[in-house]
Amino acid sequence: TGAKNMFQFTIITLASSNSLVFWALCGRYVLGHEAMRRMGTANVLIAGMRGLGVEIAKNVILSGVKSVTVQDEGLAEWMDFSSQFFLLASHLGQNRALSSLSQLSALNPHVHVSAHTGPLKETLLQQFQVVVLTDSSLDDQQRFGTFCHSNGIKLIVADTKGLCGQLFCDFGEEFEVLDTDGETPASAMIDDITKADPGVVTCIEQRHGFVDGSTVSLSEVCGMTKLNSYGPVDIKVLGPDSFSICDTSSFSEYKKGGVATEVKKSKILQFKPLDEALVDPELLVMTDYGKMTKHQTLHLAFQALHGFVKRVGRLPKPRSQSDAELLVAMVTELNKVSHLDQLDEDVVQSLSFTACGDLAPVNAFIGGLAAQEVMKACTGKFTPLQQWLYFDALECLPEGNGGEGEELTESTCSPRGSRYDGQTAVFGSGFQERLGEQKYFLVGAGAIGCELLKNFALIGLGAGEGGHITVTDMDSIERSNLNRQFLFRSQDIGVREKQKSEVAAQAVRVMNPNMNITAHQNRLDPDSEQVYGHTFFMGLDGVAAALDNVEARVYLDGRCVQHQRPMLEGGTLGSKGHTLVVVPHLTESYGPAKTGSQNAIPLCTLKNFPHRIEHTLQWARDQFEGLYKQAAEHVNLYFRDAAGFLERTLGRGEAEALEVLECVWGGVGRQRPQGWEDCVGWARRQWETLYNNNIAQLLHCFPSDQLTSSGLPFWSGAKRCPHPLTFDPSNTTHMDYVVAAANLYGQIYGIVGTRDSSAIRSILETVHIPAFTPKSTIKIHLTDKEMEEERESGHLDTGRLEELQKKLSSPPVNSAALQMHPIDFEKDDDNNFHIDYIVAASNLRAENYDIPTADRHKSKLIAGRIIPAIATTTAAVAGLMCVELYKLVQGHRKISSYRSSYINLAVQYCVLSEPLGPQRFTVSDRSAHTPTVKRIEQKQRKEQRKVCSKKRELSGPHLQFASDVMPGLLGSMEQ
Repeated sequence: TGAKNMFQFTIITLASSNSLVFWALCGRYVLGHEAMRRMGTANVLIAGMRGLGVEIAKNVILSGVKSVTVQDEGLAEWMDFSSQFFLLASHLGQNRALSSLSQLSALNPHVHVSAHTGPLKETLLQQFQVVVLTDSSLDDQQRFGTFCHSNGIKLIVADTKGLCGQLFCDFGEEFEVLDTDGETPASAMIDDITKADPGVVTCIEQRHGFVDGSTVSLSEVCGMTKLNSYGPVDIKVLGPDSFSICDTSSFSEYKKGGVATEVKKSKILQFKPLDEALVDPELLVMTDYGKMTKHQTLHLAFQALHGFVKRVGRLPKPRSQSDAELLVAMVTELNKVSHLDQLDEDVVQSLSFTACGDLAPVNAFIGGLAAQEVMKACTGKFTPLQQWLYFDALECLPEGNGGEGEELTESTCSPRGSRYDGQTAVFGSGFQERLGEQKYFLVGAGAIGCELLKNFALIGLGAGEGGHITVTDMDSIERSNLNRQFLFRSQDIGVREKQKSEVAAQAVRVMNPNMNITAHQNRLDPDSEQVYGHTFFMGLDGVAAALDNVEARVYLDGRCVQHQRPMLEGGTLGSKGHTLVVVPHLTESYGPAKTGSQNAIPLCTLKNFPHRIEHTLQWARDQFEGLYKQAAEHVNLYFRDAAGFLERTLGRGEAEALEVLECVWGGVGRQRPQGWEDCVGWARRQWETLYNNNIAQLLHCFPSDQLTSSGLPFWSGAKRCPHPLTFDPSNTTHMDYVVAAANLYGQIYGIVGTRDSSAIRSILETVHIPAFTPKSTIKIHLTDKEMEEERESGHLDTGRLEELQKKLSSPPVNSAALQMHPIDFEKDDDNNFHIDYIVAASNLRAENYDIPTADRHKSKLIAGRIIPAIATTTAAVAGLMCVELYKLVQGHRKISSYRSSYINLAVQYCVLSEPLGPQRFTVSDRSAHTPTVKRIEQKQRKEQRKVCSKKRELSGPHLQFASDVMPGLLGSMEQ
């Protein structure tokens, strides 16, 4: 939803509603079940564990491959600390791969992670389906590239040098892409079909979403029923709501109904080996069309850089003029073969000056792209890079040699035995001091927020004298957060006191002990202006937005414009992302939401704070996955290898182990249903738990008059205060849930059910519903000490864990007969109870929160459009945001120095462009047309509140004046 010029993106942070939801749930929503299955069988080798290598490894492990092996012969040194986030000071002088192993393994317990400290050899590479080379020589790239190409191994080469990055892919002679873009197949409800040659289909929707050449299948057509079995048909678009199909002149008359659904086709791609691709300029994919000559030059400059290292034995020294001259000469020599029309020697010189640098934001961007290519190689999902991509952010360098500070020389950029040496090599020691003095406000500690905090810690933002970071996020940590919010761990789940902001702040303090950071749990809206008021904003150097909804973005943007503070903004939708930098009086601001942008589906407060029907529908989807798929998979894994399963489960920590083992015991112990009556009883008790007990517990923890630690109302803004429901067998929705839930529960145990509501009501009369009492021990704590005391006091039943471990130590002798049947969600079969369950579960949840319900048709459409965030995109977006942060701290005043970005990693589409300037107005007679100060303040507050309203529909961006006068007139001038 943040993209203003090219796309409309939804910013999504998925929160699991059921404790059984597995790690790969988000990935399954983005990639699909088959792609996730393929990825779960893939073994990946990542060579090089400096900043770029560990970034790629982190993202790949979070994605859920079978195994990852990290290789590095090198020892940790201070130069690594500017971007290698899993190295501690105690690791200096130790092997980088081994030092990173424990932290990488903790990212995802379902992925086997190992380290290899020896050299790369062909015998090692042939054990893997995908090989990633970082920090490698050109000789090794060519040698292993030839080997991988001839042996069917997918090769990815990634490299960064200072402010420049390089990416290369070779997926072999023939690589099948099963889904080129990952988009949900477009579908449209049919309004009419003519009887003609060709037949013309008119859709109910104003825009059907198809393009010329699309292939569609038709279903649910009444009257012209032959179309339902006709098969896929090519279409020609006639208008936004119509298209032509096959000859329908001999078919029956169309009566009503019908759905047209896009049919996606696979594609075969050919790749050249690295040796051949190295001399093919047609394989260069552009990321910034204003830098075409620069990136063509970089293709030669990276080759020359390898030659430089081979000749001199090191990279060019920072700011060394003699080294730069040598590199320029080597690139000029290479161009005698390549014959570039223009050779940008300034780019070569800048690369030479900065090649020793190792920058976290650049590694985050290239690492996100590279990890996405690994996922493509494993799954065949999405279109891979063909075959070279270059990136540079050389505009981050001072607009004058030293900018506001020192002159950049070999001396000022030389290493100092500091964790920032890799950054000082690029920007100098004076700039590092300025970074440390910055005061920034980060709003949101979810997927993008975690990545930003990681980058802040690595670059030292606010980590010096007088510097400070304030982060606020009102949410707690859910299981589904773990697959892309890498600062959180399993032990943080479900602990009410462990809010995202506090856990994230603690994690980055480990990365950089010098971080000055304060965590808040407040929502940013007009109600929190007593905390984040004029004094607070005027004390900031800038703001970073990692938000999940457009209303909050608009409000924060307005506050930044009002106080003339720069803002970094970014968002993701699956594989898509965008970034925007707002510089007072230089660039356009984020501006108000345009009509139609509210089709977004924000999900970060899904578990406890839904306020739209989209939230409850996704909650119902998560319930389905957890109850009818993941629970059964747990049990089957246990039957397959009981000892290994118990060992792996206990290794995740006691809290998670207790949860999983309770689930398994429910599938093999006395709770296992013996017949249909047991399934109905389970469904009825499940209803009571979800729609009565859980809500009562939530209200016990957060009463309707609850206040935050800052004295603000807890239930305010988008937080709807819920109420429990009371089961009524005469209520259709209540019974729909029980019928669907009981049948699905029976299916995973091989028990046949029924739709006979009367028979089910008779069974319900015999079902015992246990009394429920909220747990009074769960409370909100104001200090870390209280939190630790409560945790140590022991909500965890260790005795129960030991009991379960003992009970499950020996699987039943008839385990083959007890195998369960996991259910894959299928929305298009109306007889399988899947949509029945989703509709009933969602609407009951909506009733809990007084959210308008949705009918079956609307629920089916919405439930198929939900796509969560993934680690690769969030890493890339956060990297680009921090590249712009460098420029803000430098004090750049040329709009040409800044970049807005739009990326779609599914098709490797990356476009960086100069942002638009602000709208400018001339106020000719200030004395005659300026309201009094009091009226200005009144209008300002009134309009700022209006900005947050969903009902507001404005088409233009916020007005931003060229002069510093009358900032309070923003609201009234906007109207």
